[in-house]
Amino acid sequence: MEKYDIAIIGGGLLGTSISYWISNLYDAKVAVIEKESEVGMHTSSRNTGVVHSPFYLNPDKKGKLARAAFLSHEMWKTFAQTKGLPWNMVGTMEIALDENQHKILEKYMDWGPKNGMSEKDADLLNSNEVTQREPNIRCHSAIHCKTDAVVDYGEFTRKLKEESQRNGTKFLLNKKLESIEDLDGSTTLAFQNKEKISSKIIVNCAGGYSLDIAKKFGLANDYSSLHFRGEYWIASEQYSNLVKTNVYSVPKYPDFPFLDPHWIIRSDGKSEVGPNAVPVSSPETYSGYVGDIETFISKLTEVVTGSTRKLLLNADFMNLVAKEWLSSLSKTVMIERIQEFMPKVKPEFFSERGTAGIRTPLITPDGNFLPDVLELSGLNSYHILNYNSPGATGAPAYSAYVVKSMQEKGLLQYKTRKTDSIWDFETIV
Repeated sequence: MEKYDIAIIGGGLLGTSISYWISNLYDAKVAVIEKESEVGMHTSSRNTGVVHSPFYLNPDKKGKLARAAFLSHEMWKTFAQTKGLPWNMVGTMEIALDENQHKILEKYMDWGPKNGMSEKDADLLNSNEVTQREPNIRCHSAIHCKTDAVVDYGEFTRKLKEESQRNGTKFLLNKKLESIEDLDGSTTLAFQNKEKISSKIIVNCAGGYSLDIAKKFGLANDYSSLHFRGEYWIASEQYSNLVKTNVYSVPKYPDFPFLDPHWIIRSDGKSEVGPNAVPVSSPETYSGYVGDIETFISKLTEVVTGSTRKLLLNADFMNLVAKEWLSSLSKTVMIERIQEFMPKVKPEFFSERGTAGIRTPLITPDGNFLPDVLELSGLNSYHILNYNSPGATGAPAYSAYVVKSMQEKGLLQYKTRKTDSIWDFETIV
């Protein structure tokens, strides 16, 4: 049985970033456990590709995500330039449809500098100024953030994997975890193919499965989760330049993990509209709603018995779920939502579905959505839960923070080393 010092469960952008930092800083035997044939196959590739500036993140409720997003912006730019990867500065408009939403934009203008942004990075525009920039947008007002870029995070993950491998990290692919057992100060991981490995330290960053894994370590037992699929439609080529900027609308229900619809420019130049937020049974139910029947029954049991049950008594939440399902079943319903700020858009402009992605927010014991990341540590383990948007944006800085936290908890008692690095760890942390 192969033995490791540190085993990271999850080969997404976060797990790969953590492996990069640990292998860069320590002379330790590091493995990344990934059930797919390549890293970054799920959320890391199934997202909008936007490198977000954190003007819209409440520094009191989402401080970690906001700070990581701010620090990571320049890190990703450096990475893209070093690796010759696309980095398209398209900018973002966050639009308000009425005076009440405009007041939220004014609040955002205060949040941006608190999260580290320069006041020059974003402007508050009136409706005429918006129309001058984007003739096909109609709104009350908007924040124009100039610094947002679009990239391919899946490709970023694969390139970062190569850097981590150069440091000595082993990526164990096609390894679906079946059981976890603590033995004599180390943890044994058994896979479906009957192989086993052992590791002194386990780092859990398994995305939509991270809560399940934490519970195997006896942690976060009072929490539950829901999986929401976001769906997009791709604009036909002749309509892809209707708007040349990313366009988001102010969320009408900020306490729920529902993104109001937006227009996205992809790194390949295509334009998409979406998403909705359709409840599904697993982190990989990219079509349909039930998935495999065993997973569906397991999730249904959790919903009925866990903290999710309290959430289901919230009438506003249930009404929103019904509307999200309608926009999944009907393209017309989805496009009608976009027409609120892009009146020229028609359903027939979109003939192909875009890439669906899944977000898995945690639900607290009192039945509310947890707004920020949750980090938990066990005797020989470290768990990252509820790492949601803008998680891809903040991954390089946030993963450095995770490594710093593990250092402080005494989980990285290995000989240090100095290796050439794309980024400077001490400057970030």
